Amino acid sequence: MANNKRWQVSQSITEEFINKFPELNPIILQLLFNRQLTSQEAIDQFLNPDYAQNIFDPFLFMDMEKAVSRILEAVAKKQSIVVYGDYDADGVSSSAILMEVLKNLGAKVDIYIPYRETEGYGLNKEAAKELVKKKVDLLITVDCGISNKAEIEILNQGKIDVIVTDHHHEPPVLPNAFAIINPHLAKEKYPYKNLAGCGVAFKVAQAIMQRQKSYEVNQLPEGFEKWLLDLVAIGTIADLQPLLGENRVLVKYGLIVLQKTKRLGLLKMIEKMSSKLTQIDERVVGWQICPRLNAAGRLNHASSAYELLITEDANEAERLALELNQTNQQRQQLTDRINQQAREILGEVKDEKILIAVGDGWPTGVVGLVAGRLTDEYSRPSLIISRYNNEIIGSGRSIADFNIIEAIEKNNQFLSRYGGHAQAAGFTLKDEANLQKFIEAMKKSAESQLAGKKIAPLLKIDAEVKLEDVNWALFEELEKFIPYGEGNYKPRFLASDLTIADLQTLGNDGKHLRLMVNHKTAAIRKTIGFCFGNWCEKLKKGDRVDLVFEVDINEWNGNRELQLKIVDLKIHE
Repeated sequence: MANNKRWQVSQSITEEFINKFPELNPIILQLLFNRQLTSQEAIDQFLNPDYAQNIFDPFLFMDMEKAVSRILEAVAKKQSIVVYGDYDADGVSSSAILMEVLKNLGAKVDIYIPYRETEGYGLNKEAAKELVKKKVDLLITVDCGISNKAEIEILNQGKIDVIVTDHHHEPPVLPNAFAIINPHLAKEKYPYKNLAGCGVAFKVAQAIMQRQKSYEVNQLPEGFEKWLLDLVAIGTIADLQPLLGENRVLVKYGLIVLQKTKRLGLLKMIEKMSSKLTQIDERVVGWQICPRLNAAGRLNHASSAYELLITEDANEAERLALELNQTNQQRQQLTDRINQQAREILGEVKDEKILIAVGDGWPTGVVGLVAGRLTDEYSRPSLIISRYNNEIIGSGRSIADFNIIEAIEKNNQFLSRYGGHAQAAGFTLKDEANLQKFIEAMKKSAESQLAGKKIAPLLKIDAEVKLEDVNWALFEELEKFIPYGEGNYKPRFLASDLTIADLQTLGNDGKHLRLMVNHKTAAIRKTIGFCFGNWCEKLKKGDRVDLVFEVDINEWNGNRELQLKIVDLKIHE
């Protein structure tokens, strides 16, 4: 498996760039350059994110003043407010952020989270009519709403003011909402574009904090909003938004808050994951907390994930944490099964530019996960489409070379609804008659955009280094790059022409590989390759190899040593 990857080492920085920042290690400088951080200000902000300095004024959003005065007026007049959320981890985090602020202000407020299987993503007409019947005064969407022109029209006619807070792709025609807070609008002046839904909800919370004094509402104590940052970290990581710029600051401080969180549901969930609260980092959030929160909306109703985030009852926290754990296990089994079925439908993957599988009865909550697995494995866009509950619903995942939401938008004549980002999108077809036409159109889009592009997993490498340069001083500098995530992956290095001094397999079934290597000096370095055990048969002492690795630390019995973790390996040519 390891040898089919294309290795791409980043373009080396110039002498001129090195001389501009003489105080920085050139390897660190290369990493900063790869993340497009090339000015003193951007570098300082990245290496030392500062909440007081590096968070933008929420009133830079064009409609923020208007939105916040309408919200505070509704709270003061005891008007009926509904927060309309979304069912994924970003959506429930965003909902919890806004609900916590509004409830503490003394608002008359309710939450509405749609049911994925029957209502789908975003606002829907039935819900809109129901809200009109209930005589709601103000509806605030979080993490959705930007492409719901028709539904917002129904709400407007029912005399409901609608404030849209969202971060999804701007549709060809914007809804006629009272106010729209979305950094992705072409006309929006807000300087940072990549906030998640929870980041946008947090900006609204910040703005409310700044304007609350002018209204007869319960006054929130200074610093109240900082205790919401644990939710911002969870939602931003879950939604795979880049951890650069303002997101980096929000997530860095959010992880600090998460390690001190008072949320009973999160504390119970972390206990069930057998993690220590003080060791919660971006990996634990991404691999353990987010899938559990997402599982609720995928298989049942997302309200259990939302309730877990806001509950103040210890027994309920225990029950919800247990329920989400079990739902997540079911979700894993179901995803494995559908993944298997989709592969059988696809058959042997050759040089197709896009993978498309259509099945019957696949729950809509897991089709995106299966699409994600296929895209990860085959390095090409994929669509998984399911006939489910009398609808044909699909989900797509993509690669950097193919903007999937643009392709879907171009072929939207076959769809009744759609939404998403460049790399991930969801859609519903009008009917069976449009299914094959849509598939053909998407294949054509992929063929034309990916023509001539080599499709193979791409392994991006930050820099080629000498083994001698990998030392404790470098490790300490690398620590400043945490939290890692989208747009700021853990740095990967290439070391070429290493000689194998010794090798052995590790683990009960010899699944892992331990390589002792040196490079033109007698100093031997220890490396570990998880799931690289099969290489032991292909290599022997004295062989020369090229290694792509991450710098890790190995701790045992109070000892600490640097350890190079193998990401990929090739025989040196």
